[in-house]
Amino acid sequence: MCGITGILAFNEIGRPSLALLEQATESLAYRGPDHQGIYTHQMVGLGHRRLSVIDTSANAHQPFGIRDGRYTIVFNGEIFNYKELKQDLNSKGIQFRSDSDTEVLAHLFALEGKKCLERLNGFFAFAIYDTVEQSLFIARDRLGIKPLLYFQDGTKFLFGSEMNALLAYGIDRSIDHEALNYYLQLNYTPAPLTMVKGIRKLEPGHYLEIKDGQISKHQYYKLPSSTPTFELSYHQAKEKLHELLAQSVKRRMIADVPLGCFLSGGIDSSVITAVASQQTSSLKTFSIGFEGNKFFDETQYAELVAQKFKTDHTTFRLSNEEIGHHLQEIVSHIDEPFADSSAIPVYLLCKKTREHVTVALSGDGADEIFSGYNKHAAWWKIENDQKFKTLMRLAQPIAQMLPKSRSGSLSNRMRQVVRFTKAMKMAPAQRYWFLASFANHVQTSRLMKQPSTDFSQQESWMQSMNQYHDLNDLLRLDTQFVLPNDMLKKVDLMSMANSLEVRVPFLDHELVQFVFCLPEDMKINQSLRKRILQDTYRDTLPPELYNRPKKGFEMPLLDWLKTTLRSELNEHLFDKDKIEAQGIFHWNEIQTLKTQLFSANPEDSHARVWALYVFQKWQAKYL
Repeated sequence: MCGITGILAFNEIGRPSLALLEQATESLAYRGPDHQGIYTHQMVGLGHRRLSVIDTSANAHQPFGIRDGRYTIVFNGEIFNYKELKQDLNSKGIQFRSDSDTEVLAHLFALEGKKCLERLNGFFAFAIYDTVEQSLFIARDRLGIKPLLYFQDGTKFLFGSEMNALLAYGIDRSIDHEALNYYLQLNYTPAPLTMVKGIRKLEPGHYLEIKDGQISKHQYYKLPSSTPTFELSYHQAKEKLHELLAQSVKRRMIADVPLGCFLSGGIDSSVITAVASQQTSSLKTFSIGFEGNKFFDETQYAELVAQKFKTDHTTFRLSNEEIGHHLQEIVSHIDEPFADSSAIPVYLLCKKTREHVTVALSGDGADEIFSGYNKHAAWWKIENDQKFKTLMRLAQPIAQMLPKSRSGSLSNRMRQVVRFTKAMKMAPAQRYWFLASFANHVQTSRLMKQPSTDFSQQESWMQSMNQYHDLNDLLRLDTQFVLPNDMLKKVDLMSMANSLEVRVPFLDHELVQFVFCLPEDMKINQSLRKRILQDTYRDTLPPELYNRPKKGFEMPLLDWLKTTLRSELNEHLFDKDKIEAQGIFHWNEIQTLKTQLFSANPEDSHARVWALYVFQKWQAKYL
């Protein structure tokens, strides 16, 4: 796990930017504290920061060259089937000077070119330069677990693991108002957009080829576009799921450094813990909780799981004061505005976990592929449960009058009733966007002084929902859209900020392919989400984990904004002179949000206020 960056100058005008390669590489130091390497050749430069996990010796340092220097690679990620690939390459007469997956990947590319991507099991972003062809090849893993950003103009091509590496090359910095519009609705910016005009994210399952000043982008992987006929019984499907997940976890426990497991107390991380505990007698597990706020604390369930599987368990308990103490360092690691507030506890969990291990397994991805979110249950009921829809219509007038927020059981239920009754009147594409958003286009247009009027990108993202067939189409879009842009970005940013590698067994592409072959009724029904996952491990996990409300990995943001962070908000957001001088937002809309935040009926105002606060801090730092 590492940080990578590089430059390919197209002409003499672009060549001076090569002098900034070292500076760009150093900007990624926290992603790889163990070694820095630089490679230059004529008009090309590659930079690498290493977090040593597999073959920790100097033999595996990068940039890594093979074939007498013809090919040089910089690689971020892990190839979990590298040993099998290495055996195959050995049989073809290829000799190795390290035990690293990096060298295996370089030789595989030299032998097979872009077709090598089809043989990789892992998560990755890498770049390989060929001195003979004078070409650069860049690829990102199938599901977008590892990030890759790039920039091009008439003089050069730049790439990096994070935006700050690209900004280190001195490119122009101006806000992309189309990206800002989507960010203010979603609290993150979906690929290929970024908040800086001209910088783009490489989409999951894509690669770039750069040669002779020309750049071409290609897709090498996509999820099945429809659910094929499924011939296994439910019992057989559970057995297959059990087998595939065991294989995935086993692959992801390969490391030459200490390894542990996140354990939140939910089904997903508990399943991973259960499976991983079968591979080792000394599994370390880690969970995090909030002092004084039981609504957000699930640590008692995590401790039940730890006791059952006899793990070496550590619980970190956080106070509002401790969270506030770390706030500035958390926000400083956000390379572009990103306002999923669960990034805060993820950061602190990663920071504390890194004191014990270098690699951690996570349960991320299960909700998206198996249907674990509240919106999935709501969607199913809209499509299948007429009695429930009638009940919600009757409850809606009462819910409309009562306070609504995410910070309490009753207020959250009222919020859900109102959203459900709105969603059930919408067509699939419109409904999906509504359920994914914290604000709508009308609200963001009122807020922005330069609102976007181009909806083509949103229409492109939602195009698949125009042919909606069943819930698998919704899950497919979640896996392509929300997962890489929100969940996986959060985990990558917050873990790498603490030099911790996080591996996600549920996103082994062989497992994902199988799960998307499962019919809808194996994933969700009237009473159960993630049905097949829960049923497969029902006799394995503690019974207390079942039949309880699902909670995301959230924090008490509303209370915190009103107390611990209030002075920060007053300084950076609720200051009329600053907002008007900045010229991006209308002060009257900021003031309206402030009033709602401190009212008895805050609804989702705290999420929108947090998004604006994060943007303000980012804009002050980078622009």
